[in-house]
Formats: sequence, C-alpha cells, structure tokens
Amino acid sequence: MRRELLMPKLGLTMAEGVMTEWLLVPGAAFKAGDSIFIIESEKAAVEVPADADGVLLEIIAQPGETVPVGTPIGWWDDTRAGDESPASSPPAPSAAPRIDSSPAPTAAHAPEAATGERVIATPLARRLAQQRGVDLRTLRGSGPRGRIRAADVPTMDAEPAAAASRAAAPEGSLRKPTAIESKIAQRLVAAKQQIPHFYLSSEVEVSALVSLRSEINAAQSGVRLTLNDFLVAAVGRALVDMPQYNRVWTDDGFLGLPTADVGMAVNTERGLMVAVLRDAGRLPVSEVSRGAKALIERARTGRLGSADMAGGAITVSNAGMHDVTAMSSIINPGQAMILGVGSVRDLFRPDAAGAPALRREITLVLSADHRVLDGVSAAEFLKRIREHLARPLGLLVA
Repeated sequence: MRRELLMPKLGLTMAEGVMTEWLLVPGAAFKAGDSIFIIESEKAAVEVPADADGVLLEIIAQPGETVPVGTPIGWWDDTRAGDESPASSPPAPSAAPRIDSSPAPTAAHAPEAATGERVIATPLARRLAQQRGVDLRTLRGSGPRGRIRAADVPTMDAEPAAAASRAAAPEGSLRKPTAIESKIAQRLVAAKQQIPHFYLSSEVEVSALVSLRSEINAAQSGVRLTLNDFLVAAVGRALVDMPQYNRVWTDDGFLGLPTADVGMAVNTERGLMVAVLRDAGRLPVSEVSRGAKALIERARTGRLGSADMAGGAITVSNAGMHDVTAMSSIINPGQAMILGVGSVRDLFRPDAAGAPALRREITLVLSADHRVLDGVSAAEFLKRIREHLARPLGLLVA
C-alpha cells in the first residue's frame, strides 16, 4: 500500500525541519528501525528511523529544503495489499499514487558505497561534500569509528578554477546559515537584549587540583579526569550547598529547580551546544566525567536530544584549552548564570612572609542574571565554587 512520508515533529516547539540527507534511494527496501533520512531541527541533526518494513518509492523534499512539520517529503510502500486509508504513522498517511520524477542522489551525497556499506559521516560533512562535489567514499574520517567530519572534506581551494573565480570576485561569498546556526544567533541576540547581565571575576589557586588530577590519572587506566570534570562537579556542589541560587527567571516568577543540573558548552560542527548533566552536584567527579564524556560525544555526532539540552540554572563554558586568560560569556536563554573559565597560568604571588611563590591559577568570570541574583549573592556563589576547587579531595566522593 502506497503511503506518504511526512516531516516528523521531534520536539514540542519544532515547527519545521531541514531535509539534510536521504539515506536510501527510491526502490530501496528497509526494515523497521532502519534510518531513512536525516533532518536538522533548530537544535540538532537527527537520523529518522522507519516504524515498519517497507520500500522507499519517491523522494519529494530535496536536501537543503526547509519543510513544515507534517508536510509530505516522500512516498513509501508498506508492501501490504489492501485499500489505501488516510491514516498512518511516520512514515505516515497514504494518498493516490504519483509518478516518481525525483533525480537519484549523486555520488557526492550517496549514503552507501557500491558494496552496500554505508559511509559514516556527519550531516555537515555530507552537506559540504555535496556543495563541493566530493565523493565521501574517497575520504578517510578523523572522527570516532572513522566518521567523516566537516574538516575531512577538501575545500574548493584545491580546484584552480574555483580559486581563480573567487579571486575575481572581490565581494566575497555569502552562505545561508543552517537552521541550527540561525536559531543560535536568534537566541544569543535575545539573551543579550533581554537578560540584564552583570559580571564577577576571580582568580582561583588550582595547584592542589592539578596535582590531584595528575595522580589519579597516573594511577588508573579507566576514566581520565579533566579539569572541566572538576569544574562541573564544583559548580554542582555549590548549587547543592546554596539551593536558593538554583533558580531561573520566568514570566510567572522565580522557578526553583529540583536538582543540581549543570550545563556544559560544547563546540560542535553545527555551532556551540549546551549539554546538561543531570544532578551533577550529587555525583562524585568520576561519575561527572563519565556523564560529561557521553554527552559531549552525542553533541559532536549530532545525537544530542532536546531533553539533553533543557534545564539547569548555570552552564560552564571552558576556554582553557585555547590559551585564554579570561572569558565573559553570554547566559544561555532559560538559565540564570554562566561560568567562563580561562587557562591555567603559572605566576608568582607573595606568600605569608612576602616572598614570591609560584602558583597555578585560573580566572573564573561569572555572568549572572540581575533579575535572579544581586552582586552579593553572585559573589557568595562564586566564592563557594572557588572553595570546592581549592579543596578538590571533597569532589571525589558523592
């Protein structure tokens, strides 16, 4: 029976999606659970699986098209005989047959090699390959399990004709932002316009923390702890210690949050994402590390769900790996604070006797929503974070 394939609704606020890639060509059979296509919503790129066995008949929506939720994007056959009915689930309702006039995908975005083995690549890498005329099957991926990333796709600068064309066009090039990039831009503008930010900065002595981390990592072959793991754990503990600051502003008033969730800013090929680690304040740092690594991996491979990015009163944005002394960050909409973290620096400070002593420090900058915290309360909260970092042994246990 011939049925329509509809643009699915992946979240309560999703109104439209961008068709990123078809993983099957017309005529291909699939089983329940097989991924049929990839769409990009305002938050993430998601592979959409089939709910039942069938055959893909026709492709309507082409890669790059923005399609409202519930709109037909193709046709499929459930391989069962019978009268066509108007009701179905995604892949969804049926209608009268129509002739397939859609062009077959080119090699630039072919999802499978000639052997039938699927090429593993991020949605952005597939889009870039299509734009640049690159066959993904000729590339070697640098991501997990050989996944091809955007950085693995050669630029058009390698083609003399393209380079010469750009040289002759002084006006530069214009690229339309993706749905995610547009949404991030809108949220950042709204955050800066609507949230009354203020900032507090403080230096934290982390010699004990750096030494403890090195000793733990040298003594085990399992979880490798990072400084960011300790930062997330310290922020979570501060929320547990001071639950009055674990709240956010809403149109209806202050919303107190039930668990000490902490967001983590993650740089991905689709832009900066915030992944939220649940109840981080009640976890030992080893469990924080495991949870953080899993969330970061999902974010960078486009598998972060809407629930993974919701909630929390504060996010940790760590720029320490980029040799940054300090960073003042923009609060993630829906939250009340964000902690910008700089690089570890070696410098001399006077000791108790006034003699120079070598110390290891990081600079923390707390951006706070003035509707939720005033200067004194934000200073108290930042001080509590510093205290946990200065006594890192306490973060090893729940």
